[in-house]
Amino acid sequence: MAEFKAKIKKKPMADINVVPYIDVMLVLLIVFMVAAPMMSQGVKVELPKAAAEPIDTKDQEPINVSVKKDGTYYIDLGSDPEKPRKLAEVKSIVSKVLSQKPNTLVFVQGDHSVQYGVIVTLMSELKGAGATSVGLITDPPAH
Repeated sequence: MAEFKAKIKKKPMADINVVPYIDVMLVLLIVFMVAAPMMSQGVKVELPKAAAEPIDTKDQEPINVSVKKDGTYYIDLGSDPEKPRKLAEVKSIVSKVLSQKPNTLVFVQGDHSVQYGVIVTLMSELKGAGATSVGLITDPPAH
């Protein structure tokens, strides 16, 4: 006689397979990690530390852009630094210099009573002209 084996009934599985959800979460994490630096607004400023040494500019002459109390712009490239310039003219000059010498340092020197917005606008225009970073010139604190 033939033996009949009893069929074993499998119970339905009540667990949720979370592996696809983990995969989706990891993909979203990577997307947000890549996109987050692009969402930052504003102008990047590298401020000097209090105990920092002065920057050595002997190898190359930096571009110094000054803003006086009344909001007039001046650019020091060795030729007539006392001539007031318009913001568009400053941007054009800096762009031309940086196209020839892309590693040239750019510094902003502003009067302490100049409005914050004027300095931010200037730094934004300098960044638009091709300056990768813009430094701020300050006086050391009195002891």
